[in-house]
Amino acid sequence: MNETERIQTLFTDLYHGHPWLDVTLQDTLSRITATQANQRPISDGNTIWEIVNHLIAWRQNVLKRVQGEVLQTPSNNYIKRIEDDSKEAWQQTLEALETTQKEWLYFLNTFNEADFVKEYSVNKLTYYQHIHGIIQHDAYHLGQIVLLAKMV
Repeated sequence: MNETERIQTLFTDLYHGHPWLDVTLQDTLSRITATQANQRPISDGNTIWEIVNHLIAWRQNVLKRVQGEVLQTPSNNYIKRIEDDSKEAWQQTLEALETTQKEWLYFLNTFNEADFVKEYSVNKLTYYQHIHGIIQHDAYHLGQIVLLAKMV
């Protein structure tokens, strides 16, 4: 197994496989309703839904970075209040997360490992660091989601 395949396994396991931490994004989010996802149990904290949208946006951002695009990160860090809190909108959010999962796996399946050493010009981090960073970002926020889910 090469490094790209190992990274694909990390992405898959954290999303819906068997990660070491024993919780996954898909399983955790599948048990959360739109109403629960939009609750704010910590008054100055984020909702589960806001965190999921943040995950989606950062997954898209980093994917574009490792495809050579230079991006401006918005001042809100991709955290916005939910305007449509319907069941359908929650389902669309979960589908958008699934889409980013498929996009990442496709990208990794076609990625040239020689490009791991390329640097993103804005922060000078390598593509390898960005790819592992987005997995770490997902795991960090999954922990928040699990805790928030216990509160809603």
